[in-house]
Amino acid sequence: MRHMAAVVVFVGGLAVSMVWVGVSAQAPSNDLILVYTSTPQYDSAAWLRGGERFPAGAQLMLSDNTKARALVAGFAATTDANVSFDGKRLLFAGKREGKDHWDIWEIGLAGGEPKRVTSCDSDCLRPFYLPGDHLVYAHKVGGRFVLETATVSDGQALQVTYAPGNSLPTDVLRDGRILFEASYPLGSSTASEIYTVYSDGSGVEAYRCDHGASRRAGKQAPSGDIVFASGHGLGRFTSALAHGVDLNAPSGEFAGDLVTEPMGNFLVAWRPDTKARYTLQSWNSASGSFETLLASKDSDLVEPVLVETRPAPNQHPSGLHDWRYANLLCLNAYTSKYIFAPGSVATVKLYTTNEQGKAVLLGSSAVEPDGSFYVQVPGDKPLQIELLDGLGKPLKREQGWWWMRKGEQRICVGCHAGPERSPENAVPAVLLKTTKPVNLTGLATSLQKGGR
Repeated sequence: MRHMAAVVVFVGGLAVSMVWVGVSAQAPSNDLILVYTSTPQYDSAAWLRGGERFPAGAQLMLSDNTKARALVAGFAATTDANVSFDGKRLLFAGKREGKDHWDIWEIGLAGGEPKRVTSCDSDCLRPFYLPGDHLVYAHKVGGRFVLETATVSDGQALQVTYAPGNSLPTDVLRDGRILFEASYPLGSSTASEIYTVYSDGSGVEAYRCDHGASRRAGKQAPSGDIVFASGHGLGRFTSALAHGVDLNAPSGEFAGDLVTEPMGNFLVAWRPDTKARYTLQSWNSASGSFETLLASKDSDLVEPVLVETRPAPNQHPSGLHDWRYANLLCLNAYTSKYIFAPGSVATVKLYTTNEQGKAVLLGSSAVEPDGSFYVQVPGDKPLQIELLDGLGKPLKREQGWWWMRKGEQRICVGCHAGPERSPENAVPAVLLKTTKPVNLTGLATSLQKGGR
């Protein structure tokens, strides 16, 4: 039988009520105040299969340099903590009873009863605060995880990802975009990659297009870099490079969710091999040294979050129109990571998926000599492009999927050109011919005549 004792600690001058449940984790050796997840079993990649990351349950813990204590009382399981920008509130995924599915809850760090934010019909987990009383989280719909945004006050939800496969948010960038992980190619693999999307679901793209080893759990560091766990350790994206670089981390396995400490070290969940437990380590990337902050012989310690204030990201103003379709202008299909002979690209085909998840052709459009084309596509549907030569022979077809939101108007520099590419200062030839897109929606042409 576990002994329980009510305690009150002070976090940044705020009294925090919680219950200690007799954990065996050591306290950290510095002054960090952090929340983390303690679990008997952690499967970091289970979400890629739509599975459970914590099959034996989990508990949110708070450590304040004295003891590790359970953060939330009265729940069968809690995990996925995210501290508000003012440091006064915390979102988490929780189950009141063991038979319940995961839902999103909020609790004040000054105490009080948890407030239920979502009322999902299946698991809702991995919440992150967005600016303006909003949050983003993953909702299991039809056996797969999709991203949704909602208001914290009333939980009114909006789906923002529409590709096959599973998606999981990992951070909110300072510019307001949501950083998330999904399979690569998008929706059709078991290896994870890092993507971004705006809070209305528009503008989805891979953060980088080098697509190396499996990359997961991306976080934005104070420098602006994106740090992440990969198949071989730790890596980062910097603004100066169009590809990821290694962080030369110690050997072992990293669970991701890197946190930058005030003095510049990285707080990481790490284990030397798959037989060991994940522990929370302070890693000095300059010296390569580790310092154990928290460890437990009986549990994996993962998902560390610092209790601190931080700047709120920019709030993204949606530019979506009240349409059933979206418009896509490609400036130059030859601007690509793939090499096409000049004048070889003649046609673009567009595919979506049917109810069985099979690819179906929506239609095709001519590609101008300068590589430009302008098409109207179905909104909120998986999309895939194929380029063909003048004889109808395929030159390149996407392996994964992407989407455009209803009412989105998007201009792409090229086909798989990478987010670091900028357009040429020239009017695309297709717009010199017409400003009316080719209808590839699979719907009646009345849409182009004002139908909504």
